[in-house]
Amino acid sequence: MANLDPLLGIPGALAAFEAGGNGDLLDHRIHDGSNLSAEILGLVAHMCAANMSIATMQTRGWEMMSDMHGFDPANQFTLIGFDCSVTVATRGERLVGVVTDNDTQDLDVLSKAVAEA
Repeated sequence: MANLDPLLGIPGALAAFEAGGNGDLLDHRIHDGSNLSAEILGLVAHMCAANMSIATMQTRGWEMMSDMHGFDPANQFTLIGFDCSVTVATRGERLVGVVTDNDTQDLDVLSKAVAEA
């Protein structure tokens, strides 16, 4: 299991979660004052698993159809929304993610943090 507690210390962090490769929520932490819930994080986790699967298909297809390499495996992405975003990274068959407020997030810090969680 990932250590989610340090992820909540990232500026702008609203919640952190770990999910199975199928998107099932395995563990989560929600920052005090956040309007997120376990149910919402469950939906976010499923969306992240689906997007990671699509990204993997795209990177493998790109490498097969072109002479370009180094895209596969897809192991991390950030989905930026209007008010908040989610950064997620793979951990073998699991995903670790952080939901952040767009006003105070630092994407470089988030990328490194989920990669090390």
